Order: sequence, then structure tokens, then C-alpha cells
Amino acid sequence: MDAMTLLHERNSMGKLMGPAPSAEQLDAIYRAALRAPDHKELTPWRFIEFSGEGLERLGELFAEAEYREDPQTEDKKLNAARKKPLRAPMVIAVIAKVTPELPKVPKLEQVLSAGCAAHAMLMAAQAQGLGAMWRTGHFAFDATVRKGMGLGEHDEIVAFLYLGQPGGRNKPLPERDPADFVERWN
Repeated sequence: MDAMTLLHERNSMGKLMGPAPSAEQLDAIYRAALRAPDHKELTPWRFIEFSGEGLERLGELFAEAEYREDPQTEDKKLNAARKKPLRAPMVIAVIAKVTPELPKVPKLEQVLSAGCAAHAMLMAAQAQGLGAMWRTGHFAFDATVRKGMGLGEHDEIVAFLYLGQPGGRNKPLPERDPADFVERWN
């Protein structure tokens, strides 16, 4: 697949199945992430890979977060939280590893750099025939989840990337006209 086709046809795959990406595929995915724009070469990214029992541990963190939010939460909701990471054979958390108070590289720029790394990972996954879905949700902002993942005070979860083999059909991509989004000052 050529680069322009990949850029124009990238699509989220919500239904994923095993096997998880191979070591070679993961190497390509991480190498793509490490090419994200990076002002001052801060490398403001960190990745946490969950597979096998790690997915279950992440699910337990999600359930614990639900319980801490509301100790009266029904078991059905807790079990649903536990199952969320199991929707794919692998989840990679993309973390913005923010260095605070840098006058020339504000926090926002560092978080955006991590977001670019996540996007590059999605592109690298699709280029290799893998399915991928960027999910965030309220767990990305939850103190229990952050603590359980060992994040620092200034770290931010930018994405949970769900990866695996495509298990469904690509959803139709909406047609969008660039003219609807571009303002030109000539």
C-alpha cells in the first residue's frame, strides 16, 4: 500500500481478534511512533503494552476505577469494565511523558507529540494489515488507573490503542471535502 492510499483510507477496526501483532510488526509500529514530531528531542512518549494476563490486569484496574467512583456500582458494570481490554489481543497505552515548565516546549506540544506517535502507530499497524482502534474514554483520566499503571504526576494517557487481526469489515468512510475545512489567506 502506498503512503497516500494509507493516509486516505486509514480506518478504525472495532472488532479485533488474535493473534496479537508479531514481534516484527510491533518493532515496525514502535519505530513509526519514534518518528513523531519532537521539539527539542524530548521524546515525550512512553508505551505500556498489555497482552495475555496483562489485559486482565488492566481490566481489573478499570473495574477498580469504577468501584472507587461509586462503591454502589453493580457487578454487571464492574464486569463490563473488566472486559473492555479483552476486546483485542493487545492494548498499547500511549503516554505523554511531560517535562513541565519548559518555556520553549509547552505541555500541550508534548502531549500533541505523543498523539502524533499514537497516530503513527495506527498507520503502521494498518500498513501491515493489522486492525487497530484508538480508544481513550474516562479511564484514561482516572487517578486509580494512572496510579495502577505507575504514571508520574505530569504523565498523561493519550490513547489506548487496541491492536489485532481485523475481525470485521471496515466501516464506510465518510466523504469529506477539504474545502469545508480550509480557510485560505492569500
